[in-house]
Amino acid sequence: MFDHWADLQLRHLLALQAVARGGSFWAAADLLDCSQSTVSQRIASLERIVGERLVERSRGRRPVGLTEAGRRFLPHAECILARAQAARADFAALSGGVAGRLRVGIYQSAGARILPALLREYTVAWPAVEIGFTETWLDDQLLEDVERGELDLAFAFYPLPPGPFASVSLLEDPYVLLVPANSELAARPPSPRELQDLPLIGFRRCRVTQHMEGQLRAHGVEPDFVFRSDDNATVQAMVAAGRGVAVVPLLTVERDDPGVKVLRPSLPIAPRIVVLAWHRDRHQSPAARAFVETASRVCAELQPALLSALPAEP
Repeated sequence: MFDHWADLQLRHLLALQAVARGGSFWAAADLLDCSQSTVSQRIASLERIVGERLVERSRGRRPVGLTEAGRRFLPHAECILARAQAARADFAALSGGVAGRLRVGIYQSAGARILPALLREYTVAWPAVEIGFTETWLDDQLLEDVERGELDLAFAFYPLPPGPFASVSLLEDPYVLLVPANSELAARPPSPRELQDLPLIGFRRCRVTQHMEGQLRAHGVEPDFVFRSDDNATVQAMVAAGRGVAVVPLLTVERDDPGVKVLRPSLPIAPRIVVLAWHRDRHQSPAARAFVETASRVCAELQPALLSALPAEP
């Protein structure tokens, strides 16, 4: 049925991925810890299998690039490699039993506001499980690690991007407006028209930021960002310093900061939905299932307190 495609091996796909990432056969050899001739042979074998030239050749250590066929084939190759890595992680989880290691992806506000209570409860019930955390401000990067089997679970936001993901919703995180405490804005939230003219402090590009900015534009407000940061505390500090205002999820806010005033926005912004995601096709260990259940229970208890901290309607 597949003709020569039945000869396709993971090492062929790894070679193509390494060439695409390294930009040369020499760099690919370093990535794969093999010789340049081995990489060249694997690429040649792959091209015979698929019947197309995939890599533009050059001599020596000069850069190389993928052909149009190579660029079309690469996403399929990376998807196959990701599933193979997930399968390997799956068997490692099966052999780990109730001890082993649980790898969880987090971002700042989840680490600061959700994890402490979650871990206090979870480690009592599962003391033998070693939990390793990976933190980044890009939840789509964490989800890529889930897809590759490098993470067992990841905190993320709804809606999830396309991929082999399952998830459970944990809580709704409403957006608030941060203004300098000593400014005239602290008395009342600015109207949408006033917000249009204010400098904004915000986070770097991520799915949640894009979602929030899209909602502002839907209400006729074109965001004018004068500063962006990956750090929650830095965003808040810049507002306290009078450099602008910020529209941010409430979980990211240090509410005891005397330098800022937390207000309810004067226009409706849908809350971000915090979820816990995993690979839907991988075996989920009892320890991982228990972590999901504990996170759901902890966040259900956190939700009323979060909503009660929301400022009153203007």
